Amino acid sequence: MSKLKYKGANINYECYGGGAKVPLVLLHGFLEDLQIWWPIVKELQKERQVICIDLPGHGKSQGVSEIHSMELMSDVVNEVLKSLNIQQISIAGHSMGGYVSLEFLKNFPMMLKSVMLINSTPVEDSVEKRKIRERSVKLVGENKKAYVNVAISNLYADNSKRKYAEEIEELKSRAMQMEVKNIQAALIGMKIRTNYLKELEAFKGQKIIAASEDDPILEIKELVRVSELTGCELYKMRNGHNSYMEDPSNLTQKLHFID
Repeated sequence: MSKLKYKGANINYECYGGGAKVPLVLLHGFLEDLQIWWPIVKELQKERQVICIDLPGHGKSQGVSEIHSMELMSDVVNEVLKSLNIQQISIAGHSMGGYVSLEFLKNFPMMLKSVMLINSTPVEDSVEKRKIRERSVKLVGENKKAYVNVAISNLYADNSKRKYAEEIEELKSRAMQMEVKNIQAALIGMKIRTNYLKELEAFKGQKIIAASEDDPILEIKELVRVSELTGCELYKMRNGHNSYMEDPSNLTQKLHFID
């Protein structure tokens, strides 16, 4: 475990392994932390350095601002890399972590060799989705436990809820450690994020969209369209939104072949 000071806040990150391949940065999603990657890192660290970061307000990282914008979070990633003296990486982000990866691509394109979006999209929120996030900011302020329970449960189909019941409860338990203001800061940051289609299309390195066929949050038909628009490879996985839990073998296999 390592820590970095960013605007007075402690940012937690962990580095594993080493090897000839370009270092890989893994970014978790909303209400998650770097622990989601632990089972996958066991394999990946055999051939490269893997860097996992608790994004601001998540896991063991402190909150930084009232709004944790994608730009702020991508700057945190860059500061971690500067502290490690790393000039080039591949990056993979799950859900919100994918948005942060795209913002990193926008701001630091020369540092990237490969980009992989995992259950994520370069398209900004729809008007309706923004309204949902606004309501969520209010709801989490009124009852954090109820909000976290529903928000995480909604990521899974019924069969996954039964199959991964213990793991889902553990994820909820860790999410409950987050401060209300930090959950709200991330929700606002996601709501105001921009469209990254042009940046992703312009990127000449390896680019992959890993999509789950039964994702209740992102329609795979839409991600097929997006992959065609941006020239990304589309990699299909099984089950729902949290593929690191629901289809870890396929996800790990693909991560092995980044760059």
